[in-house]
Amino acid sequence: MVQELITHLSGCPVVTFKARSVMTSGDRDRKTPMRDLGGGGGGVFTTQLEQELLAGRVDIAVHSLKDLPTAPPDGLVLAVTPPRADPLDALCGSTLEGLRPGARVGTGSVRRIAQLRALRPDVEVVPIRGNVPPRLAKVKSGLDAVILAASGLRRLGLDDAITELLDPALFPPSPGQGALAVQVRAADRELLEMLNAFGDPDADAAVRAERALLGELHGGCSVPVGAYATRSGGVLTLSAQVTSLDGRQKVTGTAAGTSPKATGTELAAVLRDRGADAILNQVREPAAR
Repeated sequence: MVQELITHLSGCPVVTFKARSVMTSGDRDRKTPMRDLGGGGGGVFTTQLEQELLAGRVDIAVHSLKDLPTAPPDGLVLAVTPPRADPLDALCGSTLEGLRPGARVGTGSVRRIAQLRALRPDVEVVPIRGNVPPRLAKVKSGLDAVILAASGLRRLGLDDAITELLDPALFPPSPGQGALAVQVRAADRELLEMLNAFGDPDADAAVRAERALLGELHGGCSVPVGAYATRSGGVLTLSAQVTSLDGRQKVTGTAAGTSPKATGTELAAVLRDRGADAILNQVREPAAR
């Protein structure tokens, strides 16, 4: 999608683009659990790209939005979010109801582990990391199922591997899942305006509400916070869930509004009133030691 956007912009006679790949610490280390890899601040898949951008070695950085910390570095901004792919989680190998008692399910996400334990406390969670095809292949080599982002499967043409799309009312995805973050230097106003022209305002409002909620809860990829927002007729509807690692406790809530930041802030306050901080503090304590 972004390649098509860049190609279109390249038609402008005064602008040319050249792709550059940057290997991040999260790409290099495929074995360490995500919870331990970068601490609570996140950024293991994004920091190197941001450093390249700030140093002027690249002019546009493209991230998976769910990997991007909610507090951006000074001098960098996000363009309007491009059209969002499927934000839901997919169960591959079985349906949730069809999992046998004691089934072995692979996922390396703290959020997915917590939510799975809440819905199916009888199953065994097996930590896995890496690219999509190797993780998917584990269904044929010892696992009953794996949980992956539907957007990643669809991007690779692996739609047939999806056994069930998990209901966001029960299994809300990571904030920003399925969306791309297009990041530029704040001073590059002309480039930012060009990129904004290709964004999706509804998707942008939805993911900014999800990220506002996550930011208010001081969360990142290492905490079990799921959120899902949609916008219709200018009105945002945001739902979220905070789940304990053992799946025994969870708090949920929904808020609606027109401002992404205000809607996310409002729902974060609701979740706090219902006990979200106590759950999140339990999660953070082992990581802090």
